[in-house]
Amino acid sequence: MTPPHDSVWPNTADASSSSDVALARYYRWHARIYDATRWSFLFGRTGLIRALGRDSHPPRNILEIGCGTGDNLLRLARQFPEAAVTGLDLSTDMLARARRKLEARQLPVTLLEQRYDRPLYPEPVFDLIVFSYCLSMINPGWNLALESAARDLRPGGRLAVVDFHDTRFARFRRWMAINHVRMDGHLWPALQLLCHPITATVHTAYLGGWRYFCFIGQKRDD
Repeated sequence: MTPPHDSVWPNTADASSSSDVALARYYRWHARIYDATRWSFLFGRTGLIRALGRDSHPPRNILEIGCGTGDNLLRLARQFPEAAVTGLDLSTDMLARARRKLEARQLPVTLLEQRYDRPLYPEPVFDLIVFSYCLSMINPGWNLALESAARDLRPGGRLAVVDFHDTRFARFRRWMAINHVRMDGHLWPALQLLCHPITATVHTAYLGGWRYFCFIGQKRDD
């Protein structure tokens, strides 16, 4: 499924363009080591997909924002073989790796290289939208991404998020900021406002070094 021409949605001020360039540059190098390293600190990704598989309403149309090298896309395509799956990312290098994985397994997943600061379609088409360690890196613009997801989700649709939550160590917070990650608990209340929580858990990593969360919610239609 290909999004309509950009003229359907008016262009917004490109306040995030410098951040986009910085992220693309960051992942130009990190794409080469991403799969070999991220398992050691991006916790909860597999568990989130498994939890979605226990839902009594399997999705027919799935979108993952910040799909990276495609591991979650593989999991989603296997978990929901009848669903249409779309992955979106800013990084050419990350998407190239995702494409190779998907083609090797002959999985018909659509890949989009673009920002996510407005809905993809004039009307909501997705039953499930996934953010995996993505929202904490969209700075500025995480709120626009969530607003876009709310408009892209069908009534009763699910929003699934796993991400960094916070840390009590200021030095670690500053280090993560250098790596484009915001860790001050800002996402949690926004998700609660946007969706009725189905699963909402906060977990501790590395003996309290930081916390991450897993959230699955149903779109609020009120």
